[in-house]
Amino acid sequence: MSDDRVSLIATTAFGLEAVVAREVKDLGYEKQPGRDGQIRFSADLDAICRCNLWLRSAERVLLEMGSFEARDFGVLFDQTRELPWERWLPKNANFPVTGRSVKSQLHSVPDCQRIVKKAIVERLKSVYGGDWLDESGPKYAVDVSLQSDLATLTIDTSGDGLHKRGYRKLTAKAPLKETVAAALVQLSVWNAERPLVDPFCGSGTILIEAAMLALNQAPGLKRTFAAEAWPQLDAKLWADARDEARSLEKPGPQHVLIGNDIDNEVLSLARYHATQSGVDDLIHFQQQPFSALKSHKPYGCLITNPPWGERLGEQREVEQLYRSMFHVLQPLDTWSFFVLTAHPKFEALFGRDASRRRKLYNGKIAATYFQFLGPRPPRRESPQAQAPMTNDQ
Repeated sequence: MSDDRVSLIATTAFGLEAVVAREVKDLGYEKQPGRDGQIRFSADLDAICRCNLWLRSAERVLLEMGSFEARDFGVLFDQTRELPWERWLPKNANFPVTGRSVKSQLHSVPDCQRIVKKAIVERLKSVYGGDWLDESGPKYAVDVSLQSDLATLTIDTSGDGLHKRGYRKLTAKAPLKETVAAALVQLSVWNAERPLVDPFCGSGTILIEAAMLALNQAPGLKRTFAAEAWPQLDAKLWADARDEARSLEKPGPQHVLIGNDIDNEVLSLARYHATQSGVDDLIHFQQQPFSALKSHKPYGCLITNPPWGERLGEQREVEQLYRSMFHVLQPLDTWSFFVLTAHPKFEALFGRDASRRRKLYNGKIAATYFQFLGPRPPRRESPQAQAPMTNDQ
């Protein structure tokens, strides 16, 4: 393990900071004070590899170059130029600059991007010499974020967002991001010893993420990252991180996970995605309406992202579905239910107040995660609870 220390930021959708903070802690890194949507921590170089491979609910892993107050363009240029960009950017680095500005005097994002780019160029030219940089080498995506006049400069180590695991090559209507699906599972009380059903499974993302979690399978194991092309990170760091991930995998969940949906076409996508992720033997997908849901197994969990009824013509139908949920789920009196929806009157339609509620986002869409907690299972479940789940369960 390298002695070099780096400052990293795991970015996350609003509402999922606690989930990602726990993931970072589980990897052995100590969280530092941060802002909404960010988990900051200091670590060795190999953390870039391990965090990209392991973080289930983070959006990206950023390398923080520096943070400072900047209320005018001169300060932004000077402070940016003072940062040790040559530590990471080789002479031929390809470094596009993106940006954002919120509640800051420097509100022109294009101007901020141009000034940061110019400052980095001047810094690298002073180190490497020459009059120009050809940018033909590895990509180092630089970002300048201005929040209340505080400028934070980062380099993206992930490349594609971490929700792109590599298994979902086909998409369904209104897909749930893999990172959010993983968070829904982690925010529930489900574990590998309990039954799990998603009665509106769509393309299968919640169940696939649950299966990967039960296997302790690193979600990024089957994809590549931008920082893998960086000469500063020895290929052995990546190889060791992947070897570690494979060595930590566990046996599958005790019960076959069940996914139901009325759309057979979308179930075909779910089966394809499960096969691509290597968990197809752990999940049973079946075409079935919600009204037919039943199970003889106690202490199970239902985790689902049902239709939201965002389109005008769908709202009445969706509200009728929500009204039916109480009666359909009533026989599952030892189960816990976890429902993600943006409908503002879900609890009233369902006919029961949630035990807990959490505001979160799927992309840019605000939603609430309603959690209806059932009784805790006994320490040793009955033989009936341990029996294999059949297709109609």
